[in-house]
Amino acid sequence: MKFALLIYQEEKAWAEAGPEERKAVYAAHEAFIQELAERGVACSGEELGPTSTARTVRRTNGACVTTDGPYAETTEQLGGFYLIDAADLDEAVRIAERLPAQVVEVRPIAAPPAA
Repeated sequence: MKFALLIYQEEKAWAEAGPEERKAVYAAHEAFIQELAERGVACSGEELGPTSTARTVRRTNGACVTTDGPYAETTEQLGGFYLIDAADLDEAVRIAERLPAQVVEVRPIAAPPAA
């Protein structure tokens, strides 16, 4: 089964982090990526740009309205993701526990509808 590990963090804390702190976080992610590769569960992943660079498109009554920023005001913002292949949700959660992140949402990728 495929799962998305959605990484949430406080953007302000990341923006205020010094070079050494950022270097340590990136090193921890590199180690996590290596572990995923060794376990054979890695699919892909990316860091996302800050919410200040995002746009939200909402469709209401057939019309689209675009606004600046994220979908919702929250304490933590979606900062990146990994796509992994795990046997089940329990294994995906165990893998997520190894991620160097404040909050990780583990969500199954929906199976395509049967033909």
